[in-house]
Amino acid sequence: MFTNRSSGRLRAALAFLVLALVAVLTACGSSDSGSADTGPREVPSAKGPVKVPADPQRIVVLNGNLAGYLYDLEATVVAADPRLLGVPNKPGEFPAGWAEDAKKQGTQAVPSGDNINLEFIAAQRPDLIIGGGQGYPGQQSVNAYDQLTAIAPTVLLPTETTYWQDQLRFIAATVNKPAKVDTLIANYQAKLAEAKSKIKAPAGTTVVMQSIKSQKPTLFVPTAALPTLLSEVGFTLDTQVEAKAGNPAKEQSADFISFSPELLNTVIDAPVLFTIPLSGGRSLEELRADPMYATLPSFKANEVFELPATSSRPDYRTVMSTLDLLVERFK
Repeated sequence: MFTNRSSGRLRAALAFLVLALVAVLTACGSSDSGSADTGPREVPSAKGPVKVPADPQRIVVLNGNLAGYLYDLEATVVAADPRLLGVPNKPGEFPAGWAEDAKKQGTQAVPSGDNINLEFIAAQRPDLIIGGGQGYPGQQSVNAYDQLTAIAPTVLLPTETTYWQDQLRFIAATVNKPAKVDTLIANYQAKLAEAKSKIKAPAGTTVVMQSIKSQKPTLFVPTAALPTLLSEVGFTLDTQVEAKAGNPAKEQSADFISFSPELLNTVIDAPVLFTIPLSGGRSLEELRADPMYATLPSFKANEVFELPATSSRPDYRTVMSTLDLLVERFK
């Protein structure tokens, strides 16, 4: 999809990781089908291989973007971080996408704060901790990795693993529950093919913007999950947004860049724009009323489209619903 060298190296790294995960799945078999493997297993992690239980029963997940996979795989989650990018929730309230699953399992909400609540996590008596991935919660678990490993085996999803299929395989290998993976991916591939046949993408390149509370221009990088999904259904991504913005520094776990408002017309010159209003951010109509945005090519041509915050970093459940939204808008 992308031709620059950095994306080539990234794809090579991801391919290596996926091969490692396939090897783990093949070696371990399926605990769902009565596997006799009862001893500790070694699985890949961003910090190197980690020995984990063959059938973990008390999992704590420290990134809300990863929790849905565990419920899809019917793993036991004793506690989960409820935060999703840009989705407001009350203390102790889980995202709608997996709130019912959490209720059925009696999952506790990991308290949110500037630092991970290690005392709370230890009190859950976890036999496995899963963290890492994109976003602030993922970075928090990376920062607290040494303390977390003192509580229980801790597996971190590499920040480069942005595609939901690879995340699903990684989580399935970690918890030794590969039985449903092929079915879930096959369901998606069928829905993706149907969506692609119906969607008529606008001509020209596309960028995806986060509308955030600070109002600082913020774009997803082309390799982030949502832009990748858009490219799979026929949109052409602007792969030069980082270069246009002066290659601004970003956190290791970040899948977006922020830049000065003075560069707005330079960076967002694509004829098609998607905007994602995050918590406290402005809606599409509010952006239309801003003279700075009104001069952008996408706004002038009325080729600006809004998607919900849950589409930002889709897991299996939200990628399916996002496809429905795209078909409804662009059929």
